[in-house]
Amino acid sequence: MKLHWSPKSPYVRKVMVCLYELRLEDRVELVRSVAAMLRPNPQIMRDNPLSKIPTLVLDDGMALFDSAVICEYLDDLAGGDLFPARSEEKWRALRWHAFADGLLDVLILWRNEVDRDDAQRSDALIDAFRIKTEASLQKLEGEARELTAAPFGIGHIGLGCALGYLDFRFGALQWRVRAPYLAAWYDEVAARPSFRRTEPVLEG
Repeated sequence: MKLHWSPKSPYVRKVMVCLYELRLEDRVELVRSVAAMLRPNPQIMRDNPLSKIPTLVLDDGMALFDSAVICEYLDDLAGGDLFPARSEEKWRALRWHAFADGLLDVLILWRNEVDRDDAQRSDALIDAFRIKTEASLQKLEGEARELTAAPFGIGHIGLGCALGYLDFRFGALQWRVRAPYLAAWYDEVAARPSFRRTEPVLEG
């Protein structure tokens, strides 16, 4: 299998964490691929016309995207339990997974807006992204004990990658000060080998 990959993408990181948790990393070739919003990448588009990463190309040539689909495919391939089968656990895990992806969408749009030229930047959008992020952190702070008690799974992976992206790109927010229980939960997740091996890097 082939994975279009970048060390700075939180969605790619989610897939990589799954690969390590499921011990499938040796079955995947990593292809360094740059996916920029304003510059479609022909290399990626040969497999994914949306020019987005991660994209996983299977041995039979079929390409899977986005990260949620890829993670579930890998779990099924390995016979894992990152996606719970039982109803209550399943919907709780999928909710956290969707919550994480939604938060990442907000953070990436926020970062893109901040990087615009002054004439194009929208302060109203930036304020909206900040409000959504702070509200999300407070909601997750109230669920930190539930996260700690629940079996490790795709919801934990998604939220761990979202909080890791906050550390990576939004350090000035100091989110840990306002969400200490969530921060304590995240520190435990971030200590797992799969998270330590996939920490984002600025260079390269």
